[in-house]
Amino acid sequence: MSNVKHLDINYKTDELFEDFRNFGNEDLYLVDELRGEMIDASSDSPFYGVYVGDRLGARMALYRKGEVEEVHFPDYDDYNIIWKLEVLRDFQDRGYGTALLNHAKAQGLPIKVIARNQSKDFFIKQGFKDLGETNKDGHDVLIWAPE
Repeated sequence: MSNVKHLDINYKTDELFEDFRNFGNEDLYLVDELRGEMIDASSDSPFYGVYVGDRLGARMALYRKGEVEEVHFPDYDDYNIIWKLEVLRDFQDRGYGTALLNHAKAQGLPIKVIARNQSKDFFIKQGFKDLGETNKDGHDVLIWAPE
């Protein structure tokens, strides 16, 4: 199956994200997130991706609690947040999004996800529960917890 890679914070990663800016959804560009991480040289990269050949076909930003919004997540003191997850159209329905989610789940922490661009059904199929709430931008908030 797909091999998830930890992406460095550098200009090469910015170049890899170019396809997402050209062909992806504007809400998922990750431009501000990547450039903000480049400025903070002390931070660990929150970016993960799946390569299809030499092309980055899927990516996500996975943050630890406290690095992005902390509302709408009851009952957990420690958790991860999938801030954005995107699979390029040419690579959808091949399991790359699932591979990224499985990588996040393997860390053993509960996960909060902000479901952008009608991705809620995908996350529900992956075992996430809809909180029935939206964040300040109107996106659905879902959670997953290890058993």
